[in-house]
Amino acid sequence: MDAAPDAPEARTYRSQGLRLHFTDWGNPSAPPLVLIHGSLDHSRSWDQLAQALRTTFHVVAPDLRGHGDSDWATGSSYSQADHVYDLTCLVKAAGFENVTIVSHSMGGMVGLTYAGAYPEKVSRLVVLDGVTNFPARTVKPANVRIADWVADLDKTAQRKPHRYPSLAEGAERILSRNRRLTREQAIHLATHGLKRNADGTYGWKFDPYLRARAPYRLSLEDHIALWSRIQCPTLLVSGSESFLPDPETAGVLEHFRQAELVRIEGAGHWLQHDKPAEVIEILKTFLGVSP
Repeated sequence: MDAAPDAPEARTYRSQGLRLHFTDWGNPSAPPLVLIHGSLDHSRSWDQLAQALRTTFHVVAPDLRGHGDSDWATGSSYSQADHVYDLTCLVKAAGFENVTIVSHSMGGMVGLTYAGAYPEKVSRLVVLDGVTNFPARTVKPANVRIADWVADLDKTAQRKPHRYPSLAEGAERILSRNRRLTREQAIHLATHGLKRNADGTYGWKFDPYLRARAPYRLSLEDHIALWSRIQCPTLLVSGSESFLPDPETAGVLEHFRQAELVRIEGAGHWLQHDKPAEVIEILKTFLGVSP
């Protein structure tokens, strides 16, 4: 069956020996916009937002390593630094020099880290409920982090992967995690987030080892130093019903040169799914997209 005329293209690149996938919505003569998804998600989670911006930008969205149609890493190499390196490889492979980044959740931290490490390479940065390391956060001692990581790895090795008899069953699981979704949204996310097994059942595309948080990570001081290096206009968007702290009350904004905060009422952590129209309008205003 031929793809729909406006369907995005599946492309790949290499990073640290891994074959990584990204979705490309075309329009290569336009300024590049990179969409970075969150943990256990995939690039096609951005479809509605990408469709709204593809006439103004060359929109691409990676499947981070271990996610979607990208390779899984051997040896539990899923640190934030690895994701940032993969992003540098994507930018080079696509031939981009200066990019706009829109990111969500864990992907927000990847976007923030990249923009802080390479401030000259990012023209605008949007983080959708993605500041997960904040000044008031209590950090566990290194020995506890290592012990937790070892326990998580052992637990994952023993866990039997869950199988669903149909895509619809997988969609029900997604709906149970976010009741704000429509059934159509859940089916779309399941269609691109599940893979068919040899026995005809379906399983998640993401690597189960992603659940084990690496004990080696940037410190809070490192994050704050990176935030202060970001030169581009930065927009933090939060949901009034998110489980994450409000960036303003958490003391995040004071560490940026030029950041503003927008709060969306009635939205949880999955802003782009909970309130897609509001998120798109906020992005168009911030990114200077003509009505």
